[in-house]
Amino acid sequence: MTTPKTRRFEKTRDFAQKHLPKDASLLDLGTPNSLSAYLATAGYSVQNTKGENLDTDYHNYLNTGADCITAFEIFEHMLAPFNILSQINCDRLIASVPLKLWFAPAYWNTKDDWDKHYHEFEQKQFDYLLEKSGWEIKDSMRWASPDYAKIGIRPLLRYITPRYYMVYCERV
Repeated sequence: MTTPKTRRFEKTRDFAQKHLPKDASLLDLGTPNSLSAYLATAGYSVQNTKGENLDTDYHNYLNTGADCITAFEIFEHMLAPFNILSQINCDRLIASVPLKLWFAPAYWNTKDDWDKHYHEFEQKQFDYLLEKSGWEIKDSMRWASPDYAKIGIRPLLRYITPRYYMVYCERV
């Protein structure tokens, strides 16, 4: 059975392949993870950040020479994603965020300061952040993320409500 994580990885890979050549170099904002490893198996050269606080300690990544910056579910964990988005020197960006759900509270891990959502974006809010930080959205997609193994009202709502939003942008 396909899991929500597998579906998300496949959608991300397919979206990247739609916009980037197979051998493109990517700077993935975020520590090495299973999604960046999955993209590497698809032929991309992936470099990750090292776990710095990218709100304040992002200057080492402004001039990486990567073909594309990727940011998969990281901006909601940052207090000020505008800073790195507006200053990073790259012509292409693929980013995804979980969308704010009206039937679920903001995610907030009380035991881990790094594992909190400071922003739960609506699509228009994320679009505006990208526009104001110098990016033009060229393509986007939204999708639901049902978990077929669970039953109840929230799982039903997750089946029909888009949960993720991904964009391909170019620098203006």
